[in-house]
Amino acid sequence: MTGRYPAGLTALVVPVPEAEPVVGRWRAALDPSVAYGVPAHVTVMYPFLPLDAVDREALAGLFAGYAPFDVVFARCGRLPELLYLEPAPGEPFVRLTHAVTGRWPEARPYGGKYETVMPHLSIGYESDGAALDEAETAIERGLPVRARVAAVQLVAYDGTVWQVVEDFPLTAAGSPR
Repeated sequence: MTGRYPAGLTALVVPVPEAEPVVGRWRAALDPSVAYGVPAHVTVMYPFLPLDAVDREALAGLFAGYAPFDVVFARCGRLPELLYLEPAPGEPFVRLTHAVTGRWPEARPYGGKYETVMPHLSIGYESDGAALDEAETAIERGLPVRARVAAVQLVAYDGTVWQVVEDFPLTAAGSPR
């Protein structure tokens, strides 16, 4: 399974294991990244920096300035070829993404492909939409999913699968910035 991503590519993600019982089966069928070890997650930054250029101490300091927060995934959202879970609130994820781009301006969400940061937990991609319709109907019966966001993970593609490199706890007291 080499070739989909370059070895050494990194991302910053918030894993959402609480969503796996509801979306796991559908992600396995509809999201090609599952075959590369990508769990249910909300992306903070993809792509990030090459692994050998990542300053882990700076990441730890950045994320330590943010407080843990609770999130609820109560509904599915759709784009023409994407089914996803929408986090509420979404703003803390946006703040984390903006903090990363503020510190590393060369890192742009999805390579700068989109103007707006839209936090989401991807379920699947389909060109005709029929499979997404079926998944959406089934998934909505299992919602809401509640999760506590207490860390951001640095993950890297090793040439075969995505691996967790390090967890960066959100440790500030009070509400998220």
